[in-house]
Amino acid sequence: MSTPTSYDEYLAGLRNDKRRALEKLRKDIKAAAPKAEGCISYGIPGFRLNGKLLVSYGAAAKHCAFYPGSIAQDFTKELKEYDTSGKGTIRFSADKPLPTTLVRKIVKARAAQQTGT
Repeated sequence: MSTPTSYDEYLAGLRNDKRRALEKLRKDIKAAAPKAEGCISYGIPGFRLNGKLLVSYGAAAKHCAFYPGSIAQDFTKELKEYDTSGKGTIRFSADKPLPTTLVRKIVKARAAQQTGT
């Protein structure tokens, strides 16, 4: 399989449950950072803000993942029910997507971290 060049191309290769979970995540990210622009980075979808990668997300064989970077460490308590890594990875199953309010808080915090505001 070739590397996708668009969000739609990336989604086309996913099972329906993972596609729905990532569509929800994308909508939540966009609501939290309306000025961010969609992109494909390292073969997975993401968003850039002011030309810099803000967050990315994707699907693997057994899970979906959200990659907000090191800011995820600030949300350890809220993420206790999810598999996380110190490198800014949050893994979740397609049938247990991240809550909208949590995604929006993380994205807003990441945007503030990135812009220094």
